[in-house]
Amino acid sequence: MAKPSQPSPPRTLRRVCVYCGSSNHIHERYREAARAMGNTLVERGIELVFGGGRVGLMGEIADTVLKAGGTVHGVIPQKLLDLEVGHEGCTELFVVEGMHARKMKMMELSDAFIAMPGGYGTMEELFEVTTWTQLEYQSKPVGVLNVDGYYDGLLGWIEHAYAQGFIRDLHRDLIVHHTDPAALLDGLSQAELPGVARWIDKV
Repeated sequence: MAKPSQPSPPRTLRRVCVYCGSSNHIHERYREAARAMGNTLVERGIELVFGGGRVGLMGEIADTVLKAGGTVHGVIPQKLLDLEVGHEGCTELFVVEGMHARKMKMMELSDAFIAMPGGYGTMEELFEVTTWTQLEYQSKPVGVLNVDGYYDGLLGWIEHAYAQGFIRDLHRDLIVHHTDPAALLDGLSQAELPGVARWIDKV
């Protein structure tokens, strides 16, 4: 009789990429969430990877990590740096040619990915990195910090897409979500990622 499979041991998260908005016209609760996320990363000895900006939630979380004695890796396109929105206090700042190079560098640097509240850019980054994990271009977990219900609509869409057959059962929970930074990091470290061979349609 075959032995039941044992769950994989928690993965070590050395660096976590946080995607978040660059707008300054936001409610204070989102800034508070960014500070909480930054402090939690430092408490756990996890380095921050982010988009290299000094504005909005990007600047908030980077400033928080630096103030708490943590390490910050920023990745920013030259075009945005020229617009003077780059964060000059980063421990390490990578200047790249464009958005595609930015996302690839952030992926290479990170062990997991978290989307905080943001706009078009944050959504694009979240879905691209989720697709990379789904197709095994990487084996790294993805999550969202659902601040004050911000991602309720997105989570509802995932359930709708699942019900309509566009998302398989194996991928229904591919995006880990929580309202608490520490619990979200725990979920990412324990996430089970399905392999392509387990789900891809046969021709």
